[in-house]
Amino acid sequence: MIPLRDNVPSTRPPLVTWTLIGLCTAAFLYQQLLPDRVLLEFVHLYGVVPARFTNPTFAARIGYPEGGYASFLTYMFLHGGWLHYLLNMWVLWIFADNVEEALGSLRFIVFYLLCGLGAALAHVLFNPNAPMPVIGASGAIAGVMGGYFRLFPKARVVTLIPIIIIPWIVELPAVVFLGIWFLMQLLSGLAGTVSAGQAASVAFWAHVGGFAVGLALVRVFLPPGCKFCFDPSVRRYDRE
Repeated sequence: MIPLRDNVPSTRPPLVTWTLIGLCTAAFLYQQLLPDRVLLEFVHLYGVVPARFTNPTFAARIGYPEGGYASFLTYMFLHGGWLHYLLNMWVLWIFADNVEEALGSLRFIVFYLLCGLGAALAHVLFNPNAPMPVIGASGAIAGVMGGYFRLFPKARVVTLIPIIIIPWIVELPAVVFLGIWFLMQLLSGLAGTVSAGQAASVAFWAHVGGFAVGLALVRVFLPPGCKFCFDPSVRRYDRE
């Protein structure tokens, strides 16, 4: 399922969302300039490698520098290829502007980074011995999706569902689209379909962890005394 757009209008420019997309774009373009060997080292240093933190003997043998905890922040600005980058930025563009408006810019950036951190920790927890780096904004974006799920249950998402070679476009309630997406990530994680070699590009437990953190924290980050929802029947935000 690929989201095409939602029906929740923004009433002010999503400056933080634009900035996040800009930072991810700059980092991705920088990656494209690196020779393959340098890029591999770069991703191992600035991506999250679970075994680096859970197995000191492995980390010393490979030659990782001590510490490296900044990678729990930097990993969410790196991507593994054009499709990975473009899909993540597209989904961020669709869902983040409304969550940013609900929370406010400062609260949103803290919320986003905490979702990315929770996603990385979930990946390490469920893949403690993985020697491959996980990179990408999808864990943090999953947190944004979790926040959207809780804040905008009445919204609708126009969705592309490819059936073999036939594109099927349907409008789904946000809770249905996001609920199905989360269930797919959870079942994929539980089924153990991701091998160690794939973990860097499809880290299902990072998606699950990010979504759960976003779902749990988004109300905490709402401005004091603010109840925020969207009524699609009148295309209006309600705040109390």
